[in-house]
Amino acid sequence: MELVRLVSALQKAIALLAGALYFYQVIYLVVGLLSRKRPAPRPVRLRRYAVLISARNEAGVIGELIGSLKKQNYPKQLLDIYVVADNCTDATADVARRSGAKVYPRFNRVEVGKGYALDFLLKKLMEDGLFDRYAGFFVFDADNIVDPNFVSEMNHTFDKGGFAALTGYRNSKNFGENWITAGYSLWFLREARLVNAARMALGLSCHVSGTGFLVAADVIREKGGWPYHLLTEDLQFSAECAAEGRRIGYCADAIIYDEQPTSLRQSWDQRLRWSRGFFQVGGRYAPSLFRGMAHGGRKGFVCYDILLTVTPGVLLTLAGAVLQAMVALSCFSAPVYIIYAVLDLTANWLWRGFTGFYMGMLAYGAITLFSEWGRIKATPLQKIGYLFTTPIFMLTYIPITVCALFQKVEWKPIAHKSLARIDPAA
Repeated sequence: MELVRLVSALQKAIALLAGALYFYQVIYLVVGLLSRKRPAPRPVRLRRYAVLISARNEAGVIGELIGSLKKQNYPKQLLDIYVVADNCTDATADVARRSGAKVYPRFNRVEVGKGYALDFLLKKLMEDGLFDRYAGFFVFDADNIVDPNFVSEMNHTFDKGGFAALTGYRNSKNFGENWITAGYSLWFLREARLVNAARMALGLSCHVSGTGFLVAADVIREKGGWPYHLLTEDLQFSAECAAEGRRIGYCADAIIYDEQPTSLRQSWDQRLRWSRGFFQVGGRYAPSLFRGMAHGGRKGFVCYDILLTVTPGVLLTLAGAVLQAMVALSCFSAPVYIIYAVLDLTANWLWRGFTGFYMGMLAYGAITLFSEWGRIKATPLQKIGYLFTTPIFMLTYIPITVCALFQKVEWKPIAHKSLARIDPAA
């Protein structure tokens, strides 16, 4: 029975380790819920910004994004829109031009991905003598719709100074379409309200998340462009900022609406790329993040926070599962009662793990849902119904993470089709 006690002790040790590592997320949750929006002070000045949009075959949606940018409650002469039509085979460039954007076509089948496209666009602006006009650069995906006050609110926060970048509140166009879109949506809302809001309130640094963020021109000038070309270039930028002690802020009132993938195949491909990108960022930046942690203080904690972000917690679950499998296989030469005891222990561990994960994600989702209820564009039935499928959506990260460890992953475009599903002014 020593083997059974050893397995039980190892299971408890893994659970305690996970709890200790991620306990600070509970503090984030409490602070995020208690944080209140404060009236922004009147800005000293209205700055000039550029919008950067990387688009690949987005003719069906890019006009809506540019239209929403044209309706900003911000001086039109202080906001210029640039599109890089990246390896497009449709009318993306023509639609963007007709909508009022300046378009730079790009054709490169070797350097593929959003990071390369943004770098190309920024260097074109430098070559054309346009870069120095701007205090900062907004980055959006072509399928976004932007709230009319987005730029104004970001300018308010940027005016406080000291930020290398700012991220906004990422809402969804199509929360109620199916269980996949709802799963994405709740997780992004959680990141905004229960994570980034807490980081901002505590004076820490946030992470940019793919779209709806602002980068200071000084940072881009220092880097000579956008040298972030891993599969998750947004997280790469965030990790480098943490390691270098740069602060990324959060603006709760700067809202964008993002379209989520609707099929499991597209969702799998996207999250496989994200998972592989997390490993890439972890492998490249772990040494500098550990050095940052050694400094202690705010920088040390920010480095710790992003290090755990790029090292998915699901790996602890996988480690426990591998341990269970090894023990179960090794005990088959033992007496029958030992085999039964170990198999029973394994079955109980798997069941407790599944139910614990489901209930934990359900509780997290419920807190997010009810704290952000009025901002979610869906019917009450859709909101409640898809709450119960969100833990299943999150469970699919386990096989995705396993595949990302061993499978070759390349950037693949996500097809977007959602048209005028929400009114950001409503």
